[in-house]
Amino acid sequence: MPTATYTFPAGFLWGTATSAFQVEGNSPASNWTAWTNEPGRILQGMKPGLACDWWGGRWKEDFDRAAESGQNAHRLSVDWARIQPAEDRWNEDALDYYRQIVRGAVERGLLPMVTLHHFSDPLWLSEQGGWANPKSPQYFEAFVRKTVEALKEYVSLWVTINEPNIYYFSGYLTGEFPPGHHGDLESTFQVLCNMLRGHAAAYRTIHEIQKNARVGLAHHHRPLRAARSWMPFDQLIAHLGPQVMNAFPLALKDGKVRFMLKQASLPEVVHTQDFFGLNYYAINLLKFVLKPADNFIKTSFPKEAEVSGSGFLANLPEGLFESFRWARQFNIPILVTENGIEDSDDGLRQRYLVEHIHQMWRAVTYSWPVKGYFHWSQIDNFEWERGWTQRFGLWGLNTETQARIRRKSVDIYAEICRTNGISSEMIKKYVPALTGKLFPG
Repeated sequence: MPTATYTFPAGFLWGTATSAFQVEGNSPASNWTAWTNEPGRILQGMKPGLACDWWGGRWKEDFDRAAESGQNAHRLSVDWARIQPAEDRWNEDALDYYRQIVRGAVERGLLPMVTLHHFSDPLWLSEQGGWANPKSPQYFEAFVRKTVEALKEYVSLWVTINEPNIYYFSGYLTGEFPPGHHGDLESTFQVLCNMLRGHAAAYRTIHEIQKNARVGLAHHHRPLRAARSWMPFDQLIAHLGPQVMNAFPLALKDGKVRFMLKQASLPEVVHTQDFFGLNYYAINLLKFVLKPADNFIKTSFPKEAEVSGSGFLANLPEGLFESFRWARQFNIPILVTENGIEDSDDGLRQRYLVEHIHQMWRAVTYSWPVKGYFHWSQIDNFEWERGWTQRFGLWGLNTETQARIRRKSVDIYAEICRTNGISSEMIKKYVPALTGKLFPG
């Protein structure tokens, strides 16, 4: 077999991603803490507990491992509820601690990308209606101003909001996230518009404070297809689905919010992203079913897909390339802000990782502006309503002892980061079954 390497451009970002509520533990003023304490909200009644004990300082060892494995960046988030535990109170100690964390990243050679909102809200905001409250954009802007002023010495790469589509879909249509509404189209639309206003206000505030800042959002893009090509209702929901899931970034192009039968004009949100953050996990097939409780939709994966242990995700790397093609319409640099698979025994993750990064290399060779990749995640963490039942980490976690467990995927991702590419020797060593597929001949 001839030797070869799929090489990425110099300066490419290689990192992992985490979020505050999922790794820090014990956030008493968060709406997600309250949510986990409600019976039936979290699978098997699981609790985050210490999570990965980042608030106790174990971010240091996780950053050490990331740096030692060749990563040059890390995406993390801050917890609004820690920084502003009450509407009229700021926690300067929390801001100082976040300053230590981002400084620690920089000292280890990791470029910090900070997400300002990653699903969780302060409990006081939730009690006022959350993002359905017309004042929520100005509350968010004030929080962003306070946080960016505190962290600007070490951070210039910002994500305003993580996956607003998953936030409003899971919170107001399916009820898996707080506040647990089902099929509430009116509130969903209000939340969508207010998050757009909040994002735009945050974008302008950050640039006011930091002229050299790069600001974007992290959008969950999932290619949707009709499960049955001959069924008109499947075709219809596959057509409407992207409108629901992609309404947020599309509004940033022309200021027009289009969601189901609802529309709004928000000209102030146009051109408020310097890069496009792309979260991709899998492709979904959509099937129309007569079940109102399921919003008349059943999702599945293509038959040929390798499916994860719980059936939650599948290895469909071509969907990442398709997502890049879709994201090119924004004409700005693209960063893969999340990509990964739950895999407790680490049998599928290495193939998933390599095949998706190969698709990313394909996009780069087309001169598409892909500039970095953040794998989800550095370490197993509390996966929202699914609790500890899913393990996404390169490193495993023993939740009782906080011991980190090295998985084989650590080594292959480390070689990719250090090499700035995928080599045939690497594939032969770690995933030999892919040799003929990635390096034919």
